[in-house]
Amino acid sequence: MSPPDPPQFDRTNGPPTGSAHRRAQLAAVGALIASVVVIGLTLTLVAGDPISVVLMFGLVFLVAFFGWLVLTRRSYLRFLGLPLVIFGFVGLTAFAYDHKVALPVLIAVLLLFGLVARYAMRHAHTTEQMARGHARPTAPAQKGLLIINPNSGSGKAERFNLPEEARKRGVEPLLLEPGDDLCELAHRAVTQGADVIGMAGGDGSQAMVATVAMQRNVAHICVPAGTRNHFALDLGLDRDDVVGALDAFTDGVERRIDLASLNDRVFVNNASLGIYASVVQSDAYRDGKLRTWKRMLPEMLGRDAAASDLLFDAPHARDWPNASLVIVSNNPYQLRRFGGVGTRPRLDSGRLGIFATRMRGAGAVAKLVTLGTIGQHRRLGGVLQWSSSEFEVRATAPVAVGLDGEALMLAPPLRFVSLPGALRVRVPRHAAGVSPAGSAVTLTRRNLWALVHISAGRPVQPPSQR
Repeated sequence: MSPPDPPQFDRTNGPPTGSAHRRAQLAAVGALIASVVVIGLTLTLVAGDPISVVLMFGLVFLVAFFGWLVLTRRSYLRFLGLPLVIFGFVGLTAFAYDHKVALPVLIAVLLLFGLVARYAMRHAHTTEQMARGHARPTAPAQKGLLIINPNSGSGKAERFNLPEEARKRGVEPLLLEPGDDLCELAHRAVTQGADVIGMAGGDGSQAMVATVAMQRNVAHICVPAGTRNHFALDLGLDRDDVVGALDAFTDGVERRIDLASLNDRVFVNNASLGIYASVVQSDAYRDGKLRTWKRMLPEMLGRDAAASDLLFDAPHARDWPNASLVIVSNNPYQLRRFGGVGTRPRLDSGRLGIFATRMRGAGAVAKLVTLGTIGQHRRLGGVLQWSSSEFEVRATAPVAVGLDGEALMLAPPLRFVSLPGALRVRVPRHAAGVSPAGSAVTLTRRNLWALVHISAGRPVQPPSQR
């Protein structure tokens, strides 16, 4: 099931010119000034009240530690931890009140930095322009088909009148009926001449139609008519503009993105093993997600929880055991900084993102939360994060897997493979075309140097393709 070789698109963009160039320079200067203010305020806060800053992280640890005990213990003794959780929250509130001027100003300047830096970078060689550089304008679909799951997203298709909106654009709508085989319908549509296939539904349905589009080398269009629509978000679509996504059939741009497979099952977002997958397997999950988590967490991560038998090789360790959570994603997620956290900067890196953790005990969870507040979660020994083109998980029994939110039980070994450039995807020309992680600009040395170059009128080199 190897995908066709992607075409080589023109990936060059010239620097901005004229008034746009001047606005980008001014924005870069403003961002640099804001960064100096942020650094100064932060140093002043730490130097002026270092004990309170240390206590703040101690309170974060306290809240996470005892909050975890409350969640993962079944006996009434767990409620003894509630006063300490409340004490931690009160202490954090007091810290914020003691710095009621400095903290709001710091947050405001950080927001200002993000806005002006993002504007400046978007007018240079940024991730967004790289994404657009990979894309090319495309002619309207000759014979477009939109498959609609009327039950997705609590009936979004009916609320937005998607069948009629599709017909207005010369696209044939096809509503799924109970018992229909989605892949078979998509294959039949291509056989009958469809050159572009859209799917209005959740991420699991998107993956199935994307599989057919990859195999038959036709373009795929994602219409965010599901509940969460993570795939649409990382494609740079406005998830609230369901009807606007249909414009990709008539006025769109096309590019190649990666897919990934698990034992020959294609997915567009991620596969989860361990905690999340076990909860998704529950029949009660769809009707009451929060209640199901609350009921099952003590069984899976409490003091008497059974150890996981998942086993895999990590970059610096063979046979890494006892992982309580493993997430394998089609391209790595942004997890190291706040900007765009939980989304993917790119969908064309040709790599799997792999995140694994042993969340055993309140202490480990509290350390993870505390280090995570400063983006240093990988310093914890029980957390691994890396990327690879392939990944294998071994086990002694069938493994519960959440694949793009769908519950599966699969026989080991589980073999994950990236499929670079496997899918031709179209998005509307008016769409942003970049995920929140791709457009985020944070206070890093690389970004500051890029802003210096932009403010001086020099071209910015795009980041490496790998």
